[in-house]
Amino acid sequence: MRWKCGCAYDGTDYFGWQTQEGQLSVQQVIEEALEQVFKERVSISGSGRTDAGVHAIEQVFHFDYDWNHAPGKLLAAMHSLLPDSIKPLYIEQVGDDFHARFSAVSKKYQYRLFLGEAEPIDTRYCWSVQENINLNRMAEAIALLEGEHDFAAFAANRGVEYESTTRTMTRADMTQDDRFVYLNFQANGFLYKMARSLAGALVNIGCGRIEPNEIIQLLETAKRTPMVLVAPAQGLFLEKVLY
Repeated sequence: MRWKCGCAYDGTDYFGWQTQEGQLSVQQVIEEALEQVFKERVSISGSGRTDAGVHAIEQVFHFDYDWNHAPGKLLAAMHSLLPDSIKPLYIEQVGDDFHARFSAVSKKYQYRLFLGEAEPIDTRYCWSVQENINLNRMAEAIALLEGEHDFAAFAANRGVEYESTTRTMTRADMTQDDRFVYLNFQANGFLYKMARSLAGALVNIGCGRIEPNEIIQLLETAKRTPMVLVAPAQGLFLEKVLY
């Protein structure tokens, strides 16, 4: 039996989603909880990695196990065993051809900025930008990201060669709620640290260090420059994975 699960998590205290030796990861904690339920080790596969400190509103993973009880019982067991920083949202049986990563058609990310100095209760979940920032410049630039582009200039190097760095951005916009500014991205795939790099470049544009139309030049040259800043991890949320 193959099971599809959704979960939310506060990534502050974790070294990202993926299990890494000697580091506490979200995947590790979930697998340990499932081991307590099943009395044997079960490996889970996520829709993709999130970096250390990045959060998820809905991450998706799958695993194989012959669970012959109601899905609700497994969900309740996971609730009771997982820490408050990880919340299982749902669990459902799916076909054996479903894969949390390879079946996904697009992902939504949101990056959260705070204009000024955020309150202590919010600092784990946003980037406090204390410089004067021009939101109109940012709005002009973010709209240029929509469509099919080579996003190599916004990928951090982790020693992995991509088959292609071209992605289709179906949504790139900015919304605001008082002093919170939300950068919204939806694409058919994201490169390593791409969402955080886009956020960093947009903040540099808002602060006047880059012109809005330089986004086009970065997309066309596909070369990373020092002006493409990797924004702090705590402001990024994996919002949803679509299938």
